[in-house]
Amino acid sequence: MIYSIIRFPGSNCDWDMYYVLRDVMNVEPQFVDYREKSLPQDTVAVLIPGGFSYGDYLRSGAIARFSPIMDAVKKFAYAGNPVIGICNGFQILTEAGLLPGALRSNDSLNFICKPQKLVVENNQTIFTKRFDLKQTVMFPIAHGEGNYYCDSATLQDLKDHHQIVLRYQNNPNGSTDDIAGIINQKGNVLGMMPHPERASEAVLGGEDGKMLFQSLIESMTQNV
Repeated sequence: MIYSIIRFPGSNCDWDMYYVLRDVMNVEPQFVDYREKSLPQDTVAVLIPGGFSYGDYLRSGAIARFSPIMDAVKKFAYAGNPVIGICNGFQILTEAGLLPGALRSNDSLNFICKPQKLVVENNQTIFTKRFDLKQTVMFPIAHGEGNYYCDSATLQDLKDHHQIVLRYQNNPNGSTDDIAGIINQKGNVLGMMPHPERASEAVLGGEDGKMLFQSLIESMTQNV
C-alpha cells in the first residue's frame, strides 16, 4: 500500500508529508515526479503537498494542473480513490477542476504564517472520522493565496451536500463562509489550506493533524 506524494518544481512541504507518513504513521510513502505519466501500481492514496509549484506564476496551481502526472491523478480521483491537496495542493485541485471554487490572495494581501483554530464541520468522511463533530483543532497555516472563493450557488451546493469539512474559527484570509477545507461530492477528494502534517507531533506543538492521517489510513486498511 503506497501513499504517493506528488512533487512539482517548487514543492516544499513534500518531506514534511513523507516524514509524517513514514515515521509517525508507519505507512509507505513514495515520491512521484510531476513528469511521470502514471502512479505507482500499489498506490492507495495521492497526496499533493504545499509549496509554490512553478513559482506560483500566473496563479497558484495554474501551471501545475497541466503537468503530465495530473492526468493520472484525475483518473485516480474519478475512480473514487482518495486524494488530498494541502495548501498549494488545494490550489492545484481547484485549478484542475477536481474541487469547486478558487483560491485568491488573502484579503490583507500579506503572507500569513501562524497557528490557526479550526472547527470540524463534517466528521463523516474518510479523512475526518477520527474527529468529533464541531471539534476545535489547531493547525498552522502558511499562505499568501488562501482566500477561498465561490459564488453563492456553489456555496449553497457545498452546504447541501455537506462538503464543507473545516472552517476557520477566526477567519484569517477572507475566505467565503470561513471555509478552510472542502471535499468533492463523492467524498474522496479533500482540499484544505491548513497544514495537518505540521501538527502531527507533540514536539512541534500539537498532534491534532495526526487524526486526519489516522482517519485516512484506517479507511484504507478497512478497504483491503
